[in-house]
Amino acid sequence: MKDGFIKVAAASPVIKVADCEYNAERVIDCIREADEKGVKLLVFPELTLTGVSCRDLFRHRVILDGAEKALTKVVKATEGSDMLVFVGLPMAVGTAVNSAAAAVSNGKLLGFVPRRCADDHFIGADREFHEIDTDDFGTVPCCADTLFFCQGNTELGIAVEHGPDAASIWSRVSDHARAGATLLVKMEDFPATVSSTREAELNLRYESRHNLAAVILAAPGKGESSTDHVYSGLCLVAENGTILTEDEQNSAARTSLAVTEIDVQALVNLRRETGCFDLVDEDYCSVAWDCEPVDTALTRHYNKHPHLPENPADLPAYCERMIDLQVSGLVKRMEYAHLDHCVVGISGGVDSTLAVMISALAVKRMGLPATNVVAITMPCFGTSSRTKSNAVVVAEQWGCEVRVIDIGKSVYQHFDDIGHAHDDYSIAFENAQARERTQILMDVANKVNGLDVGTEDLSEYIDGWCTYNGDHTSMYDVNLGLTKTQVRAAVAHIAAKTEDKVLKAALYDVLDCPVTPELLPIHDDLIEQKSEDAVGSYALQDFFTYHILQDGFAPSKVFRLAKAAYGDEFTDEELKRWLQSWCRRLFSQQFKRSCLMDGPAVMNFSVSPRDGWLIPSDAEAALFLKDLEKI
Repeated sequence: MKDGFIKVAAASPVIKVADCEYNAERVIDCIREADEKGVKLLVFPELTLTGVSCRDLFRHRVILDGAEKALTKVVKATEGSDMLVFVGLPMAVGTAVNSAAAAVSNGKLLGFVPRRCADDHFIGADREFHEIDTDDFGTVPCCADTLFFCQGNTELGIAVEHGPDAASIWSRVSDHARAGATLLVKMEDFPATVSSTREAELNLRYESRHNLAAVILAAPGKGESSTDHVYSGLCLVAENGTILTEDEQNSAARTSLAVTEIDVQALVNLRRETGCFDLVDEDYCSVAWDCEPVDTALTRHYNKHPHLPENPADLPAYCERMIDLQVSGLVKRMEYAHLDHCVVGISGGVDSTLAVMISALAVKRMGLPATNVVAITMPCFGTSSRTKSNAVVVAEQWGCEVRVIDIGKSVYQHFDDIGHAHDDYSIAFENAQARERTQILMDVANKVNGLDVGTEDLSEYIDGWCTYNGDHTSMYDVNLGLTKTQVRAAVAHIAAKTEDKVLKAALYDVLDCPVTPELLPIHDDLIEQKSEDAVGSYALQDFFTYHILQDGFAPSKVFRLAKAAYGDEFTDEELKRWLQSWCRRLFSQQFKRSCLMDGPAVMNFSVSPRDGWLIPSDAEAALFLKDLEKI
């Protein structure tokens, strides 16, 4: 379980009703296929060895004996494999018959998990612990509330729920999760309907999200009786609200098998934030199985832009929601402060472009004219005609008042005042321009009864790519809660839906321009100072932020995920170099985040010093950098 990954699978073979010997062979076929794929946990539907549609045959001695022999065959077939297999069968205990899940691994029968809910054919089990005497495997535990743990790894807890138990209002799935089950096994018995797959997907999304768990579901397949129903062999795996994989039989001759990897480490990290899990329950039975740690090969998909929805169809509504949150925050702040103007420094970059459009939408919502947005471009030594033109065009097309204030003369005067050579392009040369611009914006805001609206985004605050008390500072930052990838998505969304051809062209050109602070002199009007040359791809940085800060993963694990997400887009050397840079800057630049202004969060993660992600301003990055030495 390197990095917390375990490969799991749900399988639904095409069986024959009441033919236990045949069904055992199909189960064994699935076990062998799953073992070849490196699966460590395999789940079958309820009553796999007989079929769920046997009806009164469940109580017949021939079927019960046949199911027991079939189980023995399955158990022996697992010898030499540390895969944990859950297979269903009817089980006779004295004069009672119940539906049970048999837990099998490496030629051993580890225990039975009986169904809790009774029906016309089976009794319901209580919570009491029992021991069952078997002819071939001796005495084995039998308890409805059992947690299976991988030997030496208590983070991987597994609990089983049968179909009727899951459908009951007394479902124990949340109790299992709170008791320590990170993987919830659902051995289902439901037939297919026109809505059954959709309903199962919704249920798994909810249960996995609500319980911060993985849920593995296997339902009966097309080999079941068609007397009253048809079955589809639905197999699903979900993790924390996301369906990772699914499979369903499209013919009567095909086994359905859904294989993926569960990130147990991610689930445990999420649970640590709640304090609602690992609650001791003395009624639970604990069973351990030997599972050798392996370097699980990753096949699951990782989104290159995890702060955005992966389905393109969901992106417009997502962007509209982000924009509304920004506008709503700005309107509330202006109304509270009795202000009627927004003042925005425009550079032609995506951040200031979005900020000026948000400001225009805010004054419109307040019933004020668009000219109440004062958009100020402040060209200096590094400003290109391309970015200046885009900035002006965007502001003018929104109807804003545009002011051009060249700061070159005042910056040179400042250099003279502090004894800084005009050709000394050190950090003071750059920062003086940013601070001069901030002074102008705030003073103009005071003059027009306005608010200096900040433009810096969350990505730039994470890596500290801003001048302290320069562009780092404003009176209210509408981009504070958005990553660079989210800012770009919002600008692209507005560009796509506008009917203003001039605005559309300018916005797409803004998106096409490289990110630049424009603080060093340029030659031939070419943009030479590019932010991503210094701090790395912002898409990659946002990927790091999501998985290191929001998921709580180690940098070495995030390196692995980045390779899976980006493929050959970056070399191993580049990924490691930018990870090292990101880790160093995360710690060294915290002092800038410790005094950030107000601004609306658009996610459940922010770097606000009031209720966001916080670290001391002098914490060390040593352990994070040392972790990268594992690569």
